[in-house]
Amino acid sequence: MLDLRLDFANFDADRRDLLAVREEVFVAEQKVPLELEVDADDARSIHVIARDPDGRPIGTGRLTPDGRIGRMAVLRPWRGQGVGSAILRSLIETARERGARELSLSSQVSAEPFYARFGFVAEGEPYDDAGIPHRTMRLALAPLAEPPRRSVAEKAKREQAREIDSLEAAREAVDQIAADARRGLSIYSRDLEPDLYDRAPVLEAIKRIALSGREAKVRILVQEPALAAGHGHRLIHLAQRLPTAIEFRTPVIEEDRQYPSAFIVNDGGGLLLRPIGSRWDGEARFAAPGSARQLRDHFDQVWQRSEPPPELRRLAF
Repeated sequence: MLDLRLDFANFDADRRDLLAVREEVFVAEQKVPLELEVDADDARSIHVIARDPDGRPIGTGRLTPDGRIGRMAVLRPWRGQGVGSAILRSLIETARERGARELSLSSQVSAEPFYARFGFVAEGEPYDDAGIPHRTMRLALAPLAEPPRRSVAEKAKREQAREIDSLEAAREAVDQIAADARRGLSIYSRDLEPDLYDRAPVLEAIKRIALSGREAKVRILVQEPALAAGHGHRLIHLAQRLPTAIEFRTPVIEEDRQYPSAFIVNDGGGLLLRPIGSRWDGEARFAAPGSARQLRDHFDQVWQRSEPPPELRRLAF
């Protein structure tokens, strides 16, 4: 199995790593003029970066707001090992999650067979781009299936409170609340409990929310950011790649710092409240808009008087 890590990247924060790959491939190898390598789309695009086991950048790709894939590049020692395929799959999946119906790209003619394996179809005649023959390719995307409609009995069950009395039950509730979130999720935690929030189902749900549009926002209040940073938490890492959609703050008023509870609440009426944040015991509701609104109101008040934690701004992973 290929040993690599795929991350979403922020162009401003990860510019050095992104350009290290692109300049090696496009400028040094393919002789593309340096001034053509960076353009206005970079700051607006979603970037994916592949890293080797030591965290060094080895491949990149981007998705522009208008559905164009580009800047696909993999360092020579890593070619033919599936790095480019992993990057392209991630970009296609991201576009589909954002509701795109079609993707396009400008492929070097020699790379057309690679993109064709993913369903891209070449159109028109080749053209010159920076001295290299290219051709436009397109991929039609099937829309995501609509979520199944719930029966009256299912809706009633979701409205009922569910007692949480174990870590396993708390995990199930958090997974459901994160999965049900549309474009908003708020988390109030002492140290961003890794047993709850540093897990694949939660990370994937938060990534989906963060990429769902400009209005998407995942807000996280952490009372002890140094403890969260010490865990090497993957959610912190994800937030550094998507900083406009995932944001941390730390309470600074003593009353807020001593708040004993922990909770997660989404924008669809789902919540898990644990009255004593150091324990897993609590109550979950998956369709309780009134109770969810009360928790969000409290969260909003604390959020307004809290500050970004310097411990979580840039960490080495």
